[in-house]
Amino acid sequence: MPRSLALALATPTLLVALGGCGADKEKSPAGRTTGAKTQATQTQAASTRSKRATAKGLPPGPRTCLRVPGPKPKGAQHLPRPKLKLKPGATAIVETSCGNFAIALDVKRAPRTAASFAYLAKRGFYDSLTIHRIVPGFVIQGGDPLGTGQGGPGYSVVEPPPSSLHYTRGVVAMAKTEIEDPGTSGSQFFIVTGPDAQLPADYALVGQVSAGINVVDRIATQPTNQTSPDPARREQPARPVVIRRIEVRESG
Repeated sequence: MPRSLALALATPTLLVALGGCGADKEKSPAGRTTGAKTQATQTQAASTRSKRATAKGLPPGPRTCLRVPGPKPKGAQHLPRPKLKLKPGATAIVETSCGNFAIALDVKRAPRTAASFAYLAKRGFYDSLTIHRIVPGFVIQGGDPLGTGQGGPGYSVVEPPPSSLHYTRGVVAMAKTEIEDPGTSGSQFFIVTGPDAQLPADYALVGQVSAGINVVDRIATQPTNQTSPDPARREQPARPVVIRRIEVRESG
């Protein structure tokens, strides 16, 4: 069952993002200066970033998007419905080929959706899946076992989000088709990368990026197959962005 966000919901005021990892300071011409002093500065900066990541609970990860092979699609999934319950304070650590970021799961406002996301993560469902959709200034999307935007876990959860929810930068929510009820979700999630996606409160809330938003931005600036003759491929990254694993940490 397709679970791609409808492009009709993307407003015509989409922002144009810089393409590729070349936008990172570490890949800019200024970052290529050689010499002992510059190398020492770079080493110190890398150490500081690593310490900050550790302080935020993020494992050290790549500082640029690595060239990695595309994983083999896992195929159709038929998982049982989750029975997992989470306590408030749970965090999902998302490790990708572009770096790591954390999602504070909103267990209070979205207990069923957050629990389903955690259930899939704990089962290793998201391991070796991809970020299969990038729309600059709008969202990045992943979590499809088929890698095409058409797959899911074999079950769905329905939990309408708060009516006051705004899909602003860093909000994580679940994708659904236009014909599904508000709050329906499977496994595909999206992260808002623009200031405000201006979506209606139809997409189930997962949580908020709590650390590593720079990594999300890095993913959001990866080049896509915009010139592909196949419209279905134009929002796919030109090079694979792989979700290595998602670890759920529960407080207490």
